[in-house]
Amino acid sequence: MIVRTLDEITGTEADIQQPNWRSKRIVLAKDKVGFSVHETTLYAGTVNDFWYANHIEAVFIVEGEGELTDKATGETYQLKPGSLYLLDEHDQHQVRPKTDMRTVCVFNPPITGREVHDENGVYPLVVED
Repeated sequence: MIVRTLDEITGTEADIQQPNWRSKRIVLAKDKVGFSVHETTLYAGTVNDFWYANHIEAVFIVEGEGELTDKATGETYQLKPGSLYLLDEHDQHQVRPKTDMRTVCVFNPPITGREVHDENGVYPLVVED
């Protein structure tokens, strides 16, 4: 059994801070459960282009509001607490938080924690030994 708190993760190498967002990686590939779980806060007023070409991601909005745009179709969705979006086809997307948005994200395959978004918003596929 694994039990962790966000307080334990804060300020460690699993607490990744970028100008547009902060991600606390709660469960990672090294835990060997087949997925990773992150609490990610996207900052109000930012524009975030992502494309998880190597991962499936589900995002559940806990706090805050924003917009999600499917870059292939141009369709825009309103996000608020209780919304979930699933990038089941490796969808290129843009997230524009109106307020700080706190989310819980699940990735498959799991993130190792060493990934960095490339110029297209893609995480490379990194695996644990």
